[in-house]
Amino acid sequence: MRGKALAVDAFNALYQFLSTIRGMTGELLRDNKGRVTSHLSGLFYRNLNLIEAGIKLLYVFDGTPPSLKSAEIQRRREVKVLAAAKYSEAMEKRDFVAAKKFASATAYLEDVMIQDSKKLLDLMGIPWIQAPSEGEATAAYLTTKGVVDYAASQDYDSLLFGATRLVRNITISGKRKLPNRNVKVDVIPETVTLSTVLSTNGITREQLIDIAILLGTDFNPDGFPGIGPATALKLVKKYSRIEEIPQLKGKINFKPDEIRGIFLNPQVSTKEVTLEVKSPQKDELEKFLVGEHDFSRERIQSSLGRLEEAQREESQSLEQWFK
Repeated sequence: MRGKALAVDAFNALYQFLSTIRGMTGELLRDNKGRVTSHLSGLFYRNLNLIEAGIKLLYVFDGTPPSLKSAEIQRRREVKVLAAAKYSEAMEKRDFVAAKKFASATAYLEDVMIQDSKKLLDLMGIPWIQAPSEGEATAAYLTTKGVVDYAASQDYDSLLFGATRLVRNITISGKRKLPNRNVKVDVIPETVTLSTVLSTNGITREQLIDIAILLGTDFNPDGFPGIGPATALKLVKKYSRIEEIPQLKGKINFKPDEIRGIFLNPQVSTKEVTLEVKSPQKDELEKFLVGEHDFSRERIQSSLGRLEEAQREESQSLEQWFK
């Protein structure tokens, strides 16, 4: 990835930090005023590592979600409420392993967290843009225009939105336990090229979207029970569109074209974006992280030295390239 530019799905990354950067019993990191800092810690140190690896970053923040996503948003809220209740129950029983698991499922991104994240990016010299709707749609659009090389997200939906290339697990490696199963799988950085996915499976992007609809998307969360990935691929290749699948006649209680339209013609930001290297505002960064949010002064000062050096090297390599 050295030398590559990534459009990062900001909300996707921030939710990762809020879910995983927690204490032994699942509590979020907070400053001495009680404000959550888990997302700031994750954002700062992940960006530092990526910049040191020679990767250019652009963060894309979500705007207003499509109205069809309301059912999925409500479902997620209900999951968080249930997880919060189970967290409290586990804490009462002093079952801290269970407590941490349930706590991770309660992550909620507040407006102040979003604003602080944007401020941190500004101070680090990392560009960001505000999408009008789904952030991953704008990130995907930027790959089609050649502004960035990859969309960076954990969600494969980026491919449905047309991302030419997707990178997942960009800073994650090791093993992860599968939900509700005593099985661990290897987790490594993964790149996916849309054209390869389509050619390998002998399908179009429109058919890939129909496969996703059969399995369930953010806009029809339930999908069709009994239809898994292999069957969905087989049916779509045979009948092309889900409306033509005989066994689904009379069972489609939504408008597939509306969902296709969200993926094929999404609302995206067409604002011109530059990926210029900017120097970090070291004094302001230290004031923000240490002075306002109680990060370790020694650790932040050391990290700021690394950040400044990495960005200086990047600027020098660009200057040599254009000589």
